[in-house]
Amino acid sequence: MNSLLAIAIAIQVLSALLIIGLVLLQHGKGADMGAAFGSGASGSLFGASGSSNFLSKLTGIAAAVFFISTLALSFFGSRPAVSSGGVMEQAPVNSPQSQSESVTAPTSLPAKPVGQAGEIPK
Repeated sequence: MNSLLAIAIAIQVLSALLIIGLVLLQHGKGADMGAAFGSGASGSLFGASGSSNFLSKLTGIAAAVFFISTLALSFFGSRPAVSSGGVMEQAPVNSPQSQSESVTAPTSLPAKPVGQAGEIPK
């Protein structure tokens, strides 16, 4: 169970970093106007308009992976923890009464005579 939790955390961190990188790589709406007048990225890796479509689709996929990993982490977090104690924690415990029955001890002590109220014993 701990390995699934570690994998879900790793996937969430990697998808969050991927989303940050993809959002920083995308052009804003104002950058399209400059591309229309010749200073655009027609000779870029993805073509004139291919980068925005590719990056936006990749950002959507990374966001979906991020949300799925968040749901997985909330599922693992809501389950009760399994005790990972040793063998001695799972051993049966003897009650103190059963141990005292094995030792023979007097059940009552002889009573001492007590003086009257206000009297100091000698």
